Amino acid sequence: MTISSFEALACPLDGTALQLNGRSWQCEAGHSFDIARQGYVHLLPVQNKRSKDPGDNKAMVAARQRFLNAGFYQPIAEALVAAVFHENFSAASITALDAGCGEGYYMRYLAENTPETTHLALMGLDISKWAVLSAAKQDTKPAWIVGSNANLPVLPETLDLILCLFGFPVYPEFARVLRPGGEIVQIDAGPDHLIQLREIIYPELKAPRQLPSGAPDGFTTVDTSAIRYSLTLPDKSSIADLLAMTPHLYRAGAEGLARAAELESLTVTVEATITRTRKI
Repeated sequence: MTISSFEALACPLDGTALQLNGRSWQCEAGHSFDIARQGYVHLLPVQNKRSKDPGDNKAMVAARQRFLNAGFYQPIAEALVAAVFHENFSAASITALDAGCGEGYYMRYLAENTPETTHLALMGLDISKWAVLSAAKQDTKPAWIVGSNANLPVLPETLDLILCLFGFPVYPEFARVLRPGGEIVQIDAGPDHLIQLREIIYPELKAPRQLPSGAPDGFTTVDTSAIRYSLTLPDKSSIADLLAMTPHLYRAGAEGLARAAELESLTVTVEATITRTRKI
């Protein structure tokens, strides 16, 4: 098993190939993007930002890093590995993108559990510079990119695999950058995910979001599975980190957050759906 960085990058301004020149990625038109001291590259043009500092902020990223590195979601990471390296997997090498990589926990876990005979060329992308900075500090082997799923800085048909884990899939872009036969492994929260926490912080629960039925245009569903387990958060800090790494921190009212802050421990249901789809 060997790990390298994915290099088939595209200029986010004109879509042409980027070439590495010293500490910068450059296209033929002269657009240049410097590699930061920490090892990541910013490929999100200012005109494509919806805010000055999009995505998860520094505190949310730190909370997610503490929570995930504590192993609370390791069963989800194990399910991801099982979906990628399924019983029919035999590829000697794959190029993979984690689209919405956060601080890189799932990609690191995947790399650590890659078959010995397989080479991985990896790229993690997130719209949050704080998430990408954290990921780059923890693992120098993949390419870490600040960018958007809506305009992936990737050359057409150069990827074998896209991970979209609790994220925001943009299927036309995924189809553009995947090779024919390439796959998306997508993980989405199930209807009972963290339901005990949600019952505490909200006065009433909304109906769970319905996942689209059937595969997106240009794809076919290969496999769908589910994971569900009970998780006990043993102290106030782990409960606070879980809240801080989710949108619930900003959606819940002050009274709900106050109730959560009083908890000494909490047992929650973790539920997720894992879907494999293949580009036709």
